[in-house]
Amino acid sequence: MLVMRPARMADLVEVQRLAADSPIGVTSLPDDSERLRDKISVSQASFAAEVSFNGEESYFFVLEEVATRRLVGCSAIVASAGYSEPFYSFRNETFVHASRELKIHNKIHVLSQCHDLTGNSLLTSFYVVPELVGGPWAELNSRARLLFMASHPERFADSVVTEIVGYSDEQGDSPFWDAIGRNFFDLNYAEAERICGLKSRTFLAELMPHYPIYVPLLPDAAQEAMGQVHPRAQVTFDILMREGFETDHYIDIFDGGPTLHAPVSSIRSIAQSRVAPVKLAALDSAQHAPHSRQYLVANAQLQEYRAVLLELDWVPGQPVSLSPEAAQALGVSDGASVRLVAV
Repeated sequence: MLVMRPARMADLVEVQRLAADSPIGVTSLPDDSERLRDKISVSQASFAAEVSFNGEESYFFVLEEVATRRLVGCSAIVASAGYSEPFYSFRNETFVHASRELKIHNKIHVLSQCHDLTGNSLLTSFYVVPELVGGPWAELNSRARLLFMASHPERFADSVVTEIVGYSDEQGDSPFWDAIGRNFFDLNYAEAERICGLKSRTFLAELMPHYPIYVPLLPDAAQEAMGQVHPRAQVTFDILMREGFETDHYIDIFDGGPTLHAPVSSIRSIAQSRVAPVKLAALDSAQHAPHSRQYLVANAQLQEYRAVLLELDWVPGQPVSLSPEAAQALGVSDGASVRLVAV
């Protein structure tokens, strides 16, 4: 069984193993023990804090194989994007160039650097081992953090964003970075992202162009890369699009990857999740009834938050029948409440 839970300092070595295999561009998951140690420490403090509104908190989760204690994935939520430093994006805009005398009226696509998404909650640090990509466990790794948000709405903003890693080739070169960012820094894309992961994206972003960039003036390869998703990030992009996130309005300022956005009220795992009491079943077979289906199930705790993927024959409005094994994994007993949503 796989269980999502808050990261602990004892997970550091395993987390760094995951970070080392994450694709270029996931700067929120650097392959650096000190940065990861800080990330876990901040997360532990956030889970322990009494919070009444979204602030500087950051919540880091890991996906653990219970039998072996091996970590197979991780993900995180930043309560407020841009709380401690500016959160930069490129906004897709249209400028109109017109001449009444010449009867010319042109709409030109431009990119404008902005802080529009500052203050939104931010989904970050998604990674799942290759053998679990495309399956229901990737859903658990991504969507269970949304169930956490549903149980603790006071800790998060009314809207959520996430930056999806953009296109780069097998050599780690990004056409979008080469067309824009590389003109301001003598760095290739992989090195720029590595520095951002170890330090901060802000100090590089502040030196990027602050005037609108006319997209037709960019090389064809850079234009084609805008809004493209890195193949290894496709799984999280697809999951969140099914959750109701939207794209097209913003892209990442470094690699041109899409920035997804959704109001909390329209996110499927939040809007469609339900709270139900637990009824302990005597037999594990209760989870494999003829009409059963897969559900993401989570408790409503903070530091002891747990989420699992289960086959359940559950009727809305009725108690959820859990096996002793599932109840133990979730840390709940008979009569406790869980939040669940269909996969």
